[in-house]
Amino acid sequence: MDGFVSEPTQYKGLTFPFGVRAPEAGEAIEVAPGVEWTRMPLPFSLKFINVWIIDDGDGWTIVDTGMPLPDTKDAWRKLLDTRVTPEKPLKRVIVTHMHPDHVGSAGWLCFKYGAELLMSRLEYTTCRMLVADTGRPAPKAGIDFYHRAGWPESSIENYKTRFGGFGRGVSQMPDSFVRLEDGDVLQMAGQDWRVIIGNGHSPEHVSLFCEALNLAITGDQLLPRISSNVSVHPTEPAANPLDDWMRSCEKLIRELPEDCFILPAHNEPFTGAHIRLRNLIAGHETSLTRLRQKLEKGPVKVIDTFVTLFGRAIGPEDYGNATGEALAHLNYLIHQGEVVTRPGEDGALLYCLA
Repeated sequence: MDGFVSEPTQYKGLTFPFGVRAPEAGEAIEVAPGVEWTRMPLPFSLKFINVWIIDDGDGWTIVDTGMPLPDTKDAWRKLLDTRVTPEKPLKRVIVTHMHPDHVGSAGWLCFKYGAELLMSRLEYTTCRMLVADTGRPAPKAGIDFYHRAGWPESSIENYKTRFGGFGRGVSQMPDSFVRLEDGDVLQMAGQDWRVIIGNGHSPEHVSLFCEALNLAITGDQLLPRISSNVSVHPTEPAANPLDDWMRSCEKLIRELPEDCFILPAHNEPFTGAHIRLRNLIAGHETSLTRLRQKLEKGPVKVIDTFVTLFGRAIGPEDYGNATGEALAHLNYLIHQGEVVTRPGEDGALLYCLA
């Protein structure tokens, strides 16, 4: 850590012990005994994902992997080729959840270094399901889903063109895995790490808490500066992920100490877990209040809620994420008995106060 740590910074009640400095791809920095932080590049607005290299004494464990980009593979080779030996192999690749920036290079790493893959069951099977969509035409269920949301035909055509893209961001998955369940205990860096499962951002997201180090690897379940996407998808149009998400935030408040050192997937490591979790819950509650006020003025389509929820107009290129998030809030109110739907004249659903 010498020469790396800048002055700690503060942000909305959180403390960042490393300041704003972060490691470059191919550079690893020790953040706790046996736990190193590195980052991998991403080809979208989030420029990097944090990944973690853990020294188990007789081998290595990696948590999250980045996407299978040439720069990412080069960075992993630089980090691992001098460390991984027959006497000290890469034993495990742990993936917090199935989004490509987390799971994308997992198969490549497992096959290259002979490591086991550890994931929760729903994350593994959902990933395999989405990869299997590669090359398929867009299904009628998805087309109908976005018609009901009020999408124009040009956006529907764009959805059809881009359907199946998930698999292009994921290297071939191993054909077997080791399942992680809530409450499981793993040995890493000579310490016990407890699995904490969360929901809402993804089906069965894994976080890892080490009481001895007072440290947690939280993936996308707890981020300091951005709010994780919580969306309804065409495969489960009546889902209520926002309720799952807020319950998971409340669970982490119970499970993690307030002064726990959080290693998130994006932005910098921080302390202040309870403050951040309460702010995440409050942010969604504020969005729900604004949505209720919008609905008081009359029925709306999903796409009519974007400015209300996001504070700005949403361009067609961002309709996918915006629609998923808007439906998460609308479905939450439906499950609460506050909102009902009826068909509109153009085939889109109209959302009304009950």
